[in-house]
Amino acid sequence: MSMIHDFSAPSESQAEEPVRIAIVGSGYVGLVAAACFAELGHQVMCVDIDQARVASLQQGHIPIHEDLLPELLARHNGKGLNFTTDLITAVENSDAIFIAVGTPSTENGDADLSYVESVACEISRTMTDYKVIVEKSTVPVYTSGWIARIMSRNQVPENHFDVVSNPEFLREGTAVQDFLHPDRIVVGTHSDRAFAIMQRIYRPLTSGEYYDQEASVPGVCSQASPALLIRTGAESAELIKHASNAFLAMKISFINCVANMCEAANADIGEVANGMGTDKRIGGSFLRAGLGYGGSCFPKDVKAFRAVGAQMGLDLALLENVESINNNQQRRFLQKVRSALWTLRGKRLGVLGLSFKGGTDDIRESPAIRMVQAFLVEGCSIAAYDPAAMPNARKLFVDQDVTFADEAVAVANQADALIILSDWQEFTQLDFSDIKQRLKYPILLDGRNLLDPRQMAGLGFTYMSVGRPTHAPQPTSNLIDRAVR
Repeated sequence: MSMIHDFSAPSESQAEEPVRIAIVGSGYVGLVAAACFAELGHQVMCVDIDQARVASLQQGHIPIHEDLLPELLARHNGKGLNFTTDLITAVENSDAIFIAVGTPSTENGDADLSYVESVACEISRTMTDYKVIVEKSTVPVYTSGWIARIMSRNQVPENHFDVVSNPEFLREGTAVQDFLHPDRIVVGTHSDRAFAIMQRIYRPLTSGEYYDQEASVPGVCSQASPALLIRTGAESAELIKHASNAFLAMKISFINCVANMCEAANADIGEVANGMGTDKRIGGSFLRAGLGYGGSCFPKDVKAFRAVGAQMGLDLALLENVESINNNQQRRFLQKVRSALWTLRGKRLGVLGLSFKGGTDDIRESPAIRMVQAFLVEGCSIAAYDPAAMPNARKLFVDQDVTFADEAVAVANQADALIILSDWQEFTQLDFSDIKQRLKYPILLDGRNLLDPRQMAGLGFTYMSVGRPTHAPQPTSNLIDRAVR
């Protein structure tokens, strides 16, 4: 649910020195950055080569599911924020150019930087005065150096540009709040001139001035506790992004490894994770056992970080194990479903969740999608529901034995079991008594540990989750025996 108190326009004093910003790429990162920079009072032009996408954005249509983003675009579209296919005009009328295009994985795990290179070449042909070129896409270390080489090879004078690394640390589903209330803002540059412009861009956040506005997006930062800006070298900034994502992926794989030990020892991973997370050296975030990580960042960034290490002659076998544990987690859950239903061929499964996590419509590298694909290979039919990701999933499962329900409870209709695959919080509010009546058998497999095991058993479910003992309804005869005793 959106949490903005008053969406009247913020005061003009919010950005005393507005910066003219061009953002190349209107994907997830580019679109969020464009809306948030406009929110800070800057003049933003967001450029994309896809004419249909640009026309749709100009009309106010949002191509991704992201909390608060529709409100920001409605506030700034056509005012401080404009969308265009005209890169030349955007570059000419900018002080800073943010490159926010995709960097997908190649077959060997390297980041594909062809889009970054193409944009850099286009920019170099247009520049006639000083610009700051900012890497916003997630890129391997030394990419800033290659962008600088492209500028030089295209005869851009050295005093006409600086390249800055300014990595994003956005979580899908909370990206707007993450941008405007960041843990840290990292600016990687050795140029004082470039750093001064980056300081101007982020000053409403680092001074706390933005948070004092009545219409500001609420969050953890405030005027008394503003956003932290960290200056590093460009290479360090590039490494910070990849190292951060690789570490978080490692943390997820580690807790899933511990969850498997809990299952073998009849322990509860929730209790173990809580005991670990209260140690301030460890912290409780990313210690939720489940089906593993997915999405557009962690899988790609772990591969890219490993590939960079290999190019440097370094053995990052640790990250290879992280990937292996992540993949095995989904195989283990498939075996759990098999153990609950004996054989899967001919079974009908009700599936809740298709996005890689709750709060987004993103199905890229989604463990939920992989599980559905595995169920189909086993000969199951699927009834699925997701609050946001079904339009994307429909395109993926064309002509396959997957139907999509209009409401969450409907997936349980005559299903042999109900399976939770994404951690949408609204799933915790469902009427599970109603769901139990709809199911053929009261079997519930929770791949995200969203529900309370004892409560589900109390409702009559055989409840299986990750890293926790199986809970089943206590036979009536046992209850009578206890009462007699």
